[in-house]
Amino acid sequence: MTIRAVVWDVDDTLFDYTTADRAGMHAHLLAEGLLAAHGGVERALPRWREITDAQWARFAAGEVDFVTQRRDRIRVFLGRELADEEADAWFARYLVHYEAAWSLFPDVLPALDALAAGYRHAVLSNSSLVVQERKLRALGLHDRFETVLCAAELGVSKPAAGAFLAACEALDLPPHEVAYVGDHPEIDGRGAAEAGLLSVWIDRGTVPVRAAGQALAHRIASLAELPALVRADTRFGAPSTFG
Repeated sequence: MTIRAVVWDVDDTLFDYTTADRAGMHAHLLAEGLLAAHGGVERALPRWREITDAQWARFAAGEVDFVTQRRDRIRVFLGRELADEEADAWFARYLVHYEAAWSLFPDVLPALDALAAGYRHAVLSNSSLVVQERKLRALGLHDRFETVLCAAELGVSKPAAGAFLAACEALDLPPHEVAYVGDHPEIDGRGAAEAGLLSVWIDRGTVPVRAAGQALAHRIASLAELPALVRADTRFGAPSTFG
């Protein structure tokens, strides 16, 4: 099989979300006078992420829209009712601190450069276009991708096959000619594999290895391993290059 395009996840694949999330939350809670009340960032951040996952599940199930799930994240986290305008203002203040910590992983630009000439590139993210296009522009990556697709606008999110197939359709390529690279072995790894794409899990150490989806995806420790893997396209059953 010949791979003609690489579709990328963003957070914790290209963009160091985990580091920025921690630094941004610490700075924000400190500025809001809430750091001690939430037990410091080491206690606050896991709770914030747990709430984020729960509210995203409501969005993915079609129960609420993207903006509502974001506002409800803040209400649950703070444990009090907020008007929409108050929740939006709180999140805007958080974003100032979060965005100040944005950075790429050091293996991203070399991998994109190595794959620039022979492959088409796109993004598929479980977020919104407003969020991810802003991020990609700020990080200097936006123009490297033909298209950016996000769950909020697609109406379907990973790991559903429809999300991955939408990316293939946008590129006008069959799934077997597309590789997908993401950091989550279930949401990205299993989802892409079951949709028929060449599935590559970049293990950034942010997701527990116990997830079963790792068996369906090629596991790499660095994007430096990606060009050789995509060119070989060994599909399922090949030994991992993870050392």
